Amino acid sequence: MTADARRTREELVECGRLIAKKGLVVGPGGNISARCGGLMYISASGSSFEEATGDDYVGVDLATGQLVDGSKKPSSEVLMHLACYRKRPEIGAVVHTHPPLAIAVASCGVTLEPLFPDFAAFLGEVPTLGYVIPTTRELAEAVESVIGGCDGLLLTNHGALTVGSNLREALFRTELIEEASRILIAARSLGSPRTLSPAEVEAIRNLGSEKYRKQLLEQAERG
Repeated sequence: MTADARRTREELVECGRLIAKKGLVVGPGGNISARCGGLMYISASGSSFEEATGDDYVGVDLATGQLVDGSKKPSSEVLMHLACYRKRPEIGAVVHTHPPLAIAVASCGVTLEPLFPDFAAFLGEVPTLGYVIPTTRELAEAVESVIGGCDGLLLTNHGALTVGSNLREALFRTELIEEASRILIAARSLGSPRTLSPAEVEAIRNLGSEKYRKQLLEQAERG
């Protein structure tokens, strides 16, 4: 095993533990992956983030989709992950979780809109895909059709998917989606929330402070 592969697996183990700790999945739910050269290391099918070790993340060739490192079966959502990396070569990590409030919002057909600066700065548009049976090629194709223009999306009656230059950035975007869902639910219980206008979103994204914070996430040191 190369040093890069070892570090990638260590990062995945840490990211998975954080996902479980934050209540973004239950049991063996969800799956994550990270690019490592021409491979992606992805959680193994049936593995639990709380208990996973480096051996529970296996290497899959991005070009062929074949397992090339590890003995366990890749996550059943392997096609969805491959679709993201193939669509956008700059993607370094994919995080798919089952955040309860985000699932609630998506199942009601509600679109997440910018209600606070971090959402505008780090996510922008978050489309909601209609229900597609999980683990299928149809789901992978549906995700591929929108991931070229966004960094996060909701899967109706299923969960959320985010991408980033690294696991830290992708996970942060997942947390923002769940926070946005929490805020939206609370705001709608009080009345009709005000959303940030396109001009206000653009102004936030152009702030020097926000560009700096985004740069820090993108350039987060490994390991």
